[in-house]
Amino acid sequence: MVRRIDVTGADGVRLAAWEFADLPKGSGETDRAPGVLLLHGLMGRASHWAGTARWLSERYHAVALDQRGHGRSDKPADGPYTREAYVADAEAAVEQLGLAPVTLIGHSMGALTAWQLAAKRPDLVRAVVICDMRAGALGAASQREWDDWFKSWPVPFATLADVRKWFGEDDPWVERPSPARGEFFAEVMAERADGWRPLFSRRQMLTSRETWVYDAHWEELALVQCPALVVRGLDGELGRAEAQEMVRVLPRGRYAEVVDAGHLVHYDQPEGWRTAIESFLEETAEEPVVPPLGHP
Repeated sequence: MVRRIDVTGADGVRLAAWEFADLPKGSGETDRAPGVLLLHGLMGRASHWAGTARWLSERYHAVALDQRGHGRSDKPADGPYTREAYVADAEAAVEQLGLAPVTLIGHSMGALTAWQLAAKRPDLVRAVVICDMRAGALGAASQREWDDWFKSWPVPFATLADVRKWFGEDDPWVERPSPARGEFFAEVMAERADGWRPLFSRRQMLTSRETWVYDAHWEELALVQCPALVVRGLDGELGRAEAQEMVRVLPRGRYAEVVDAGHLVHYDQPEGWRTAIESFLEETAEEPVVPPLGHP
């Protein structure tokens, strides 16, 4: 079962939220399942979380969000694609879907959105899972590399098999064959009159990325008062030293790693990913949220 729920984000942007399984049995107004909001990374979409959402839905009310510019959500030509807009969208989703106090699970850019929302609205957030996202600045060179990479895509692709092969084997950014990476990108392609093209605008992705790539985000990390789990793939983009520093900066930080996983941890090793986060979710599921001073 899959169900789409429309959410109104910042500036009236229409966002698509998705449930990939029935709500846990017995959950109702008087016995409500704990809420979980899943936030994908740059170029991702809610369906990348389908496997995670299904096992989560055995106990939680799990919803995955197509963020602005992604999936089936609106892609306004002029944005905005700022950090403030992404965080406000996630905040609107939590409130409109009745998920608070919510556990936020974010991958890459979605993880940054998660900890920024937790810092902004601690009254809404019970816990945060940060998957393979750096807190340090990546810099101008990184943005130029992404621009060049986008230009190298051989679009349109003739078939989905070509998509899987290029992103899983032929892409110069691939160090060794990665079928999971090929599947990840096949999920964000749509068939057009001339072949298969991405659901998103690469220009908009660069615009979105430039709003956070030049800055470090340690100060906001330090403002996250709820329990927070930092998860990294051993071959991912977040190094062990930086991950452990993030755990140190987080007031209630914890650390987990997944072997044989790269940046796409939940795609590369879905069972290892589940093992890494499940006990944390169970421990924090019933933990009360204590609003800080200044919040109702």
